[in-house]
Amino acid sequence: MDANRHLRQPGVERFVKFVGNLATPSPREMFARLGELGYRGQDRARRALCLMAYRHVRRIKRIYVDGADRDRQPRKSNYLLLGPTGCGKTFLVEQLFGKILELPTAMVDITTYSETGYVGQDPSAILTRLLHAADDNPLMASIGVVCLDEFDKIASGQNNAVFAGAGTTKDVTGMGVQRELLKMLEATEVVVPLELGHAGYGDHVVISTADIAFVAAGAFSGFQTIAARRGNRGSMGFGRIAAGRPLDPDAVAVDFTDDDVESIANFQAYGFLPELMARFTRVVPFRALDIDTLTDILHTEVVDRMSNEFAAEGFELRVDDDVIAYIVREALRRETGARGLSSTLTRHLEHAAFDAFGHHAGGLIHVRMQAGAIDVVVDPSPPAP
Repeated sequence: MDANRHLRQPGVERFVKFVGNLATPSPREMFARLGELGYRGQDRARRALCLMAYRHVRRIKRIYVDGADRDRQPRKSNYLLLGPTGCGKTFLVEQLFGKILELPTAMVDITTYSETGYVGQDPSAILTRLLHAADDNPLMASIGVVCLDEFDKIASGQNNAVFAGAGTTKDVTGMGVQRELLKMLEATEVVVPLELGHAGYGDHVVISTADIAFVAAGAFSGFQTIAARRGNRGSMGFGRIAAGRPLDPDAVAVDFTDDDVESIANFQAYGFLPELMARFTRVVPFRALDIDTLTDILHTEVVDRMSNEFAAEGFELRVDDDVIAYIVREALRRETGARGLSSTLTRHLEHAAFDAFGHHAGGLIHVRMQAGAIDVVVDPSPPAP
């Protein structure tokens, strides 16, 4: 494969200029900027991703702007993010690569793809989404970032999706999709359809994946149990369960140790091809968000934003501290993480907002605890004439 063949394509000068103009903030600067954009917690994982992002941009600048010998540069990096739902995995990728670095970034739900020849989207269409994120410019797409969300669902036996009315099922083991991802995550040239749909129809373009960074993310429910069982069998200490560490196979908000995620054998036992897992430069565990972090997120990213919306409608939104504490406790109990914060408050405010918005001139909407439950009291001003 000629990894530099796309440098002979039309539009190379514009592409090189684009790469040259890419911002290269330091990892520390990216870390701080994420905080300014509202990202909370996950300091260790955030540092790892900021460093990966910095290396990605510096590498492509050396190759395409400085003319460095590709064969003497480190290979591109692919990262795997493990952590419970609502802990900030995909949000980190979106903010870091899409907003801070402004690289073409595609967020892909991997569960909608199936092995070529089966019902479902062809894996090559993953790069179609990246192509669209790059304004249909293949050169821009070739240095972008793909986030493979719900990655754990393609483990053998984890995906039982059935396509209604199709008269067939998806490659339910996920092994077919894993095999098709093997070369894509390494460095190959992929024939990419220009439009989403059936990959065998329509126009195509060839895109090299030699400089595309893949970031896979998943909750990996049950992985901790598998790792602990293997550790208890004496597998060189990998995944050994710590004293007092809970082993609930149905638990969602669990924390993974470095030992859990550094053994490829654990992923193989979970249902992944070992050669696919070897394509990931680094596996980064994310922790379940704690009470303080969830409280901070609820205040700054939910209540403050909702208060601005209500103020624009002429209403003061007042949320008592015990309501904040209750919502955070519920998010922890339900193991929904940050995702559960907004939905809970939104659900309780829907009736009041429906009656008040566009009808009353203003007033106070007070969210309080009453008899152990959230209660919303509306004190509107008289309706506008």
